[in-house]
Amino acid sequence: MKPSLHQPLLFFFLATVLPLILTVHSQSDDSDFIRTSCNTTLYPDLCFSSLSSFSSSVHNDPALLARAAISVTLTKTLDLASYLANVTTLQPESNEDGAHHPTAAAVFHDCFDNLKDAVEEMRGSMKQMRELVSTGSLESFRFQMSNVQTWLSAALTDEETCTDGFKDIHDEPRKDDVCARVDDVKKMTSNALALVNRCVDKAIH
Repeated sequence: MKPSLHQPLLFFFLATVLPLILTVHSQSDDSDFIRTSCNTTLYPDLCFSSLSSFSSSVHNDPALLARAAISVTLTKTLDLASYLANVTTLQPESNEDGAHHPTAAAVFHDCFDNLKDAVEEMRGSMKQMRELVSTGSLESFRFQMSNVQTWLSAALTDEETCTDGFKDIHDEPRKDDVCARVDDVKKMTSNALALVNRCVDKAIH
């Protein structure tokens, strides 16, 4: 009996086309998971744009997604701290009568210190997320995640303190740029905290 002409075509479909379809479907599911998760944050578009590249590695796992969110936020905060370190080493701007702005210089320095604290708090959060183990104890999980929530909340407070310090600073050319950069970090920190909270809620319910 001669083999059907359809058999080679079927084999080709199963060997090449079907895996591609399944891969695209899987990627779509992963992307949908991130989009749905991000919709629970205050800044969903920023959340999705910063985390969409992790779609194939989080595997629809709320804990892995929360960890990715903390990681990208930590990287962004480190970049900002590095930028501020350069700003604080510059001479304070002078006004028209030649006087310096010691208050502005102090605010830049305080902001840098606050961001250093935020970095350490995010590192603590990342360490705790890496150490999450499936012990079968919900109480243990909640305790570990409460540490993460506390550290991220503290980091957010430090970032808000940074921008609050600039409210009474005027005629400082770098103020708007620094505040805009810190605001971006604040939004990412807020999103990371929201995803951590979602991870806890999913585990409890």
